[in-house]
Amino acid sequence: MPEYLRKRFGGQRVRVYLACLALLLSVLTKVSVDMYAGALFIQQALGWNLYVAIVSLLLITAVYTVAGGLAAVIYTDALQTLIMVVGSAILMGLSFAEVPYSELQVKYFQAIPNTTLENPETSCGYPREDAFHIFRDPLNSDLPWPGMVFGITISSIWYWCTDQVIVQRALAAKNLSHAKGGCVFAGFLKILPLFLIVFPGMISRVLFVDQVACATADTCMDACESEVGCTNIAFPLLVLEVMPVGLRGLMIAVMLSALMSSLTSIFNSSSTIFTIDIWRRIRPRASEAELMIIGRIFILVMCVISILWIPIIQAAQGGRLFDYIQSITSYLAPPICAVFILAVAWWRINEQGAFWGLMCGLLVGLIRMILDFVYLAPGCDEEDERPSVVADVHYLYFGILLFGITGIVTIVVSLMTQQIDKKFLVRLTWSTRFETAEREEISVSEHEMEETNEKEDDYAEEETSFPRKVLDWFCGTGNKRQAVDEDQTSFTKDTSIKEGHREKIILNIGAVALMCTSVFFWAYYG
Repeated sequence: MPEYLRKRFGGQRVRVYLACLALLLSVLTKVSVDMYAGALFIQQALGWNLYVAIVSLLLITAVYTVAGGLAAVIYTDALQTLIMVVGSAILMGLSFAEVPYSELQVKYFQAIPNTTLENPETSCGYPREDAFHIFRDPLNSDLPWPGMVFGITISSIWYWCTDQVIVQRALAAKNLSHAKGGCVFAGFLKILPLFLIVFPGMISRVLFVDQVACATADTCMDACESEVGCTNIAFPLLVLEVMPVGLRGLMIAVMLSALMSSLTSIFNSSSTIFTIDIWRRIRPRASEAELMIIGRIFILVMCVISILWIPIIQAAQGGRLFDYIQSITSYLAPPICAVFILAVAWWRINEQGAFWGLMCGLLVGLIRMILDFVYLAPGCDEEDERPSVVADVHYLYFGILLFGITGIVTIVVSLMTQQIDKKFLVRLTWSTRFETAEREEISVSEHEMEETNEKEDDYAEEETSFPRKVLDWFCGTGNKRQAVDEDQTSFTKDTSIKEGHREKIILNIGAVALMCTSVFFWAYYG
């Protein structure tokens, strides 16, 4: 994705900015959150210390990520998806056997912890009255409906359309039809969490109300070693208490598979961004072997930073992982979403507009994020003394505002500065996507101007020691060179965005069916 921005706008600063911000988001919202979630599950299942569990999870994950690269990630993702869906479906069935859906709609609102029942003066521990609704009050709810419709949409466009972890898989497809088919299939999979995760989580509150819905700091510390709340242990508790012994082991494998699958994807895409978009600017003549090793080292550095960030996650947004992820995303992702949409939709957007729009959005977003960490959300029955911009502006509303600010700055600056000649925009915008003319490059990055073939060819002829062969095998830095010669016909076929008539019809039917299914659930639970 940073490479697209370089081709679209020219220069390097927009590309480098996006690369750095993508790595920051990976640490704040992906690696650290995944490690924390996995460690919570291991802690509940085995009683281990939180950080011992984190290190164990990382060691298992790092081995096949470092040794296998993207190929290992894709194969394990495909296998683990099947395991996750089957295991979660079994847990869902057992959960509804304990509390049928018709009873859940009644018992959920009766799931009040004993500490609340014993203290009639407190408002803590009561279930939300709108728990079974998606469209909630726009002013006083935890997830206001305008924020759900527009705010999360902005964050989702960033994640599903511009984030390296997701885009990397679409770009690995054989052709456009395969990429679109994968996206439609992923859309259907995204409907499943409502039944595989959300409803079982609500059942967990009904079955283990004093742990999951703990309302005082003392009871929460006893339940999950966190003073701010224990909703994060709802799913692990369900696995450990509801499933029989044999299936419990399967579900532990499912949970760890999901987390490791996510971690491996993030590790691989982040190391790619760092080596290609940042390290090659520092060392333009870096060999492929050097880039592979630096990518592995960067993964280790990112893990260390993520571990150090975990205490912040435990305290932020009342300790609720979902709210933490969505808030950080709402502070940092909308500027990227705005610039990508404008870059694709309108040829008039130029590098100056994109850069200053991103800078303005970053500044505003960082200010709000820092205020969120400085002024933590008050506990139940505590007075809210936070500044109005934090207390009264929901993070989803702030994401919408940030998207608008970035878009306005980008458009205004672009119109005030020189436009990009259309000969540089062939197949880079929506209106030029089908053009067949050869595109001229606005600029050429440093690493594309440097050639290191001679050095690598000389190295290939040297006698390699046995320890070095082992290192090359483990890190994928051997001297086997892949054939890169291909005729123009094959290249044109691989890069074409044209589809066959039959494939196009099938994919369009699938996409329409997906949208209809989504609209049905939005309407039913609205």
